Amino acid sequence: MATLAQLAEQLQPDLARQVFTHSSWASERTLSYERLEFLGDSVLGICISTEIFQRYPDYNEGELAKVRAYVVSRYTCAKVGSALKLSEKLIRSAEEAEAANVSQLAENDNVLAAVVEALIGALYLQIGLNNVIDAVIEAFDEHIIYAASEHVDFKTVLQEVVAKSGHEVSYEVIESEGPPHARVFTSEVALDGETLGRGRGKTKKVSQQEAAKEALDVLRTRKESSS
Repeated sequence: MATLAQLAEQLQPDLARQVFTHSSWASERTLSYERLEFLGDSVLGICISTEIFQRYPDYNEGELAKVRAYVVSRYTCAKVGSALKLSEKLIRSAEEAEAANVSQLAENDNVLAAVVEALIGALYLQIGLNNVIDAVIEAFDEHIIYAASEHVDFKTVLQEVVAKSGHEVSYEVIESEGPPHARVFTSEVALDGETLGRGRGKTKKVSQQEAAKEALDVLRTRKESSS
């Protein structure tokens, strides 16, 4: 089985160029990785959802959702991008385009995560889902195992992050819709009164987990921007 890194080397030139082009380096945004990132996000989701559904037959919907949320998060995608050494490919692509702010962007977690999704989207277009899914699972496998074994709780992670700075976290269910047997809840999480995340789910707990996950991504982005 070819790994994700090996498949990346086999990308068609036009797709490879787009995967490793940041929007600030492109003459038009549609020539950057953003469109492929959009597609790859969905492909990654179906790959991971299918794998954990089959791998953990005893998990209920909430447990599956928790594992998937961690595995497909920007945090995890950035780790995979780093392991695949995609920043090096970004730097090479930038040098060819005579781009600016290369090293800063190439090491940015959000950029690395986006490139991973763009790469998956490009490979999906080139070789199809059946030929890319095993490579995706192999690249994310250790993170699947971690999420399943550690039972990642985004609310707890968020609380630990903000506790270091003395901030206060609060949750609020702002909406519920649908019939009683198929209710969908929307929750918001606020940090010292500032709303940082919103999530939806079939239970209040799931919606709060999704809101906490989004808040963690916001805080991570702010930290990267200020560094």
